[in-house]
Amino acid sequence: LSLRMARRYKLVREIGSGSFGDVYLAIDLTNQEKVAVKLESQNARHPRLVHEKKLYNSLQGGVGIPQIRWYGQEMDYNVLVMDLLGPSLEDLFNFCSRRFTMKTVLMLADQMISRIEYVHSQNMIHRDIKPGNFVMGPGQECKELFLIDFGLAKKYRDKKTGQHIPYRYGKSFTGTPAFASISAHLGMEQCRRDDMESLGFVLMYFIRASLPWQELKATTTKQTCEKISEMKMSTSVDVLCDGFPVEFAMYFKHCRRLSFEEAPDYMYLRHLFRLLLRKMNYQHDYAFDWIVLKQKTEQQAASSSGQGQQAQPPKASKLRKPKIPVVDHMKNCACLPVLEITASETPVLWPPRATS
Repeated sequence: LSLRMARRYKLVREIGSGSFGDVYLAIDLTNQEKVAVKLESQNARHPRLVHEKKLYNSLQGGVGIPQIRWYGQEMDYNVLVMDLLGPSLEDLFNFCSRRFTMKTVLMLADQMISRIEYVHSQNMIHRDIKPGNFVMGPGQECKELFLIDFGLAKKYRDKKTGQHIPYRYGKSFTGTPAFASISAHLGMEQCRRDDMESLGFVLMYFIRASLPWQELKATTTKQTCEKISEMKMSTSVDVLCDGFPVEFAMYFKHCRRLSFEEAPDYMYLRHLFRLLLRKMNYQHDYAFDWIVLKQKTEQQAASSSGQGQQAQPPKASKLRKPKIPVVDHMKNCACLPVLEITASETPVLWPPRATS
């Protein structure tokens, strides 16, 4: 590609795609810095990039929120230029052979709750909490978790008056079926409790390696979504969390006790997992599984060859390839693995997200 955006950002290659456009690796020609460029056709049936840009703008300055560099129109596209970040938790889950230790899950939970709390404090809900929308930071920020993709986010409260949006029923489904709350499946207006319930499903996905409804299939996406909804409703919290620390069931029960306008007790939820971390004699040292695995493979490579060669991730044949490819600059980040995966190799692990 040789396209330039705003006469400043040169597109290099596609690194991801989604329901609302494609994401490219680009170079800022003023300083040679790598950035991410999100493109959306101006003829899109449901344009969302300008909406996403406005929400990002209102979140700027928050910990774990990508910085927006530029927004505008070029040729037939809406263009959003933002920070280039690291691999998603879905990528890293695959790198770790689709299993995270309890220590890693608990350390991640702490940051994930805080990111969602910040978004809620800015009067919006995300509505698409899933592993692919949490990414690690670049370079020196490689132990910091970022929350991305606000294409489905919306305001739930008026900034000036504090007025909460009204409860409504009969809404079309919005989100990613595997991780959506039960209320979202039932067509209820979403609120803060739904983001938190979705996070609960993400945590269980990481410690179980999969969710009970993940492999359900039907003729159409709508039918698959309905099957997932039915199984979610028939799977009690105690069954879902069976065999794991009681704190996970306590998390879900807190979220599901909340009324429509009620704020989650974020500190209580963080405290649940912090105490569990201590009870299990773990240190919150940011030694995530992928960091430990990368260090081990590097040591093995060095001892077997006598040279400090770059460690390689597990062979692709043993992995289910992630939904979002990892970008080039991660090769310079000592604490993260390098994953060479192209967008064209991406399988559908569950039905895509839906919008309303």
